[in-house]
Parts: sequence; C-alpha cells; structure tokens
Amino acid sequence: MLITHDTRCALDAVVDLLNTAPEGEAPGAPDSLTDLESLEDFVRRNDVSGVGALGPGDLAAVRAVRARFADVFAAEDDRTAAERLNALVASAGTTPQLTDHDGYDWHVHYFAPDASVADHLAADGGMALAFIVVAGERERLRYCEAPDCRHTFVDLSRNRSRRYCDSRTCGNRLHVAAYRARRREAAG
Repeated sequence: MLITHDTRCALDAVVDLLNTAPEGEAPGAPDSLTDLESLEDFVRRNDVSGVGALGPGDLAAVRAVRARFADVFAAEDDRTAAERLNALVASAGTTPQLTDHDGYDWHVHYFAPDASVADHLAADGGMALAFIVVAGERERLRYCEAPDCRHTFVDLSRNRSRRYCDSRTCGNRLHVAAYRARRREAAG
C-alpha cells in the first residue's frame, strides 16, 4: 500500500488526536486534550501548518472532530465508515489545493485557506482515512490489543500483523507477562 508523506502525516495526526482521549475503561486514564496549552502542544507535535492563534472554541471543535474520528474507527463496516467520513469531510468545507511549503515537495492540502484547526484536521485527516477505505484497507484502522490499552493505530505493516499501539511498551509488557506465567507454571 503506497502512502504519501502528507497522507502519512495526516494519519499520524489522527491517531495522535484519538490517543489524547481517555482510554475507555482504563482506570485513571485522563483526557490529555483539556486546555489551550495541550492543544497548542498537539499542533506543534504534529506540525499542523497554517494555524493562527487558538482559542477556547478551537479546543471544543477539535475535541468534537476527535469524537468523529473515533466513530470512523469504530464503524462496523466500510459503508458506515464512508458515510461518517463523507459527513466529516463535507463539514470541513474542503478545498483541495496543491502546495509546496516548509521544504516539502508538492502535495495536496484539503482544508480551505485560513481554515480553523478543527476544519484543517477534519479535512486532511478525513481524506487520509478515506484513502484507506478506498484502498479496501479499513481493517488497518485498529485498537491496541493490550487488555489495559485502548489506543488506536494504523497498521501499515506489509502483512497487516501489527497488534499493539507500541510494541516496545504494550507488546513487550504482554510478552514478558506471558513468559513469566509460563515460568511460574513450569516451576510448579
């Protein structure tokens, strides 16, 4: 599956945004997108371009977009995901345009000039997810299989075999626990 640089960046931003939400049933898992400082940190971390001064309305709008992305990941089938993506992208007022900036070669921005950060994320992130659906690869939109983690990720491995949001943390923790359980069982 060919993923362009800008699509990969948009997918990474969607995943990062989703993973700012509380992790479902995990005890003490806080929402990490609670104030303007955390929103500004998210924008910097994901190199979201063309964003001016942020205000309280931006925080609420980005959190609403986050919920809509979560609905796409939770969709039961491709048709439902497509309907949710169509509504999300339409609400952002997409205006595709070719651009080359900040040392990056030509790529497409889907957000309108001077769009809010929420519309920017909805348009670019929505289109990146749409490319995944169009490619017939929606099963690559996943939740971590670690029982105490509900983070999302996009499995871009060749054979679609990734199971954990981060193999160094969630994956390794489960492998070590399984190893210790086997050792205890063998010791009797």
